[in-house]
Amino acid sequence: MNKSTKQAKQIRLKRGEVIQLPIRRIGINGEGIGHYQKQVVFVEGAVPGEIVVARVVQVEPKFAKAQLLKVKKKSAYRVEPPCPVYRECGGCQLQHIDRRMQKRLKRELVAESFARYAGLRDVPISETVTMDEPWSYRNKAQFPLRRMGGQVSMGMFSAASHQLVDASACMVQHPKLNEALYEAKRLVEELGVDIYDERKHRGTLRHLVGRIAFATEEIQLVLVTRTKSFPEEEAFVREVTRRLPQVKSVVLNHNPDKTSLVFGEESRLLWGNEKLIERLGELTFALSARAFFQLNPAQTVRLYDAVKRAARLTGTETVIDAYCGAGTIGLWLASEAKRVIGMDTVPEAVADAKENAKLNGIAHAEYYVGAAETLLPKWIKEGLRPDVIVVDPPRTGLGQPLLQALMRTKVPRVVYVSCNPATLAKDCAQLLKSGYRVAGIEPFDMFPQTAHVEAVCELVQM
Repeated sequence: MNKSTKQAKQIRLKRGEVIQLPIRRIGINGEGIGHYQKQVVFVEGAVPGEIVVARVVQVEPKFAKAQLLKVKKKSAYRVEPPCPVYRECGGCQLQHIDRRMQKRLKRELVAESFARYAGLRDVPISETVTMDEPWSYRNKAQFPLRRMGGQVSMGMFSAASHQLVDASACMVQHPKLNEALYEAKRLVEELGVDIYDERKHRGTLRHLVGRIAFATEEIQLVLVTRTKSFPEEEAFVREVTRRLPQVKSVVLNHNPDKTSLVFGEESRLLWGNEKLIERLGELTFALSARAFFQLNPAQTVRLYDAVKRAARLTGTETVIDAYCGAGTIGLWLASEAKRVIGMDTVPEAVADAKENAKLNGIAHAEYYVGAAETLLPKWIKEGLRPDVIVVDPPRTGLGQPLLQALMRTKVPRVVYVSCNPATLAKDCAQLLKSGYRVAGIEPFDMFPQTAHVEAVCELVQM
């Protein structure tokens, strides 16, 4: 054993040890990050610029996690969280940090990801685009239900346990959506609807999901069940529509699997409109229960305008909208493109996209069911020459098959809409090897009070 190995073993932290350390930056999940004798330590609730005392609760080969005990030197950006269940809930991670610092930290998360995963320290990154009013911005909520002590509980799972925290006054959800979901929960309890038990994989009602159209304040309510139906269906619909006239759609989604995923593959309309109608800018969108739609409509307009700027369209381009969902991004670009082609693996989403194109009188947008990594090479082999491809993947990023397809096809311009700066940077690192360069990145605070940051990244072939 050499000297450096001995020293490393001597300074290794131990579980339960109390340490003092300065916090240098923020992590992807909102934790403060510091170093104690060269070991990385994550401290939830700590703010960059602070010196804290913390107890080590987990030790791994490359990092440790510690519980905040005391702030010895307080950051000027630390504020009192306004939400009464902030510390128990876990849905937000940054309410204890001033908005100005949140803005700066989110840009830093993007910059640090590109430095670490792509080796780029001088990538052009704009200032974070923030909201004027960073509360009541979410248009969708999905809450699990549990029966506890004879009562029905609903809310968010605590970050520290698997206990449900009442989120009936959630400050980032639209208040009328909160009201509707908790009235629906009260009705479920009154009617004695059987509640799902995840441990035993028995029972019926798993989740209540609500989506509100900001343009009209109309609400779509979805009951996610283990069984294909439940005895109280008619009574539930009758009462919920009487008590909540803003509910215009009630849908049952069947999810029979033992899984952490909320939605199953099958949906059935119980009452009202099959789809919720929402408007963004000049466009109208019809949304089915499972269709992906951005959760913050106000910021979405700004985000999509940034996508349009990055696409640099002149009216002659063919645009591919991968992960098209309900067609929102492609239709936003359609007025400045010659042709828009979208694809998604969810058939209902593609049906929504086709309907939305018709709703908006857009004839030069077409949509297909399938994976981008399969369809794109096939179409190019058949002679298609796209000028721009827009990708808006899940947090896991593009995936190797699509990355390989992009590197082979060499579409001149890629606009990457990301909700995870780490996977964005990793994917860009691969694209750089095939001749792309990062022309610019614009971060967006789509979810104020949380650690999430979205970004629009413009990549061009050199």
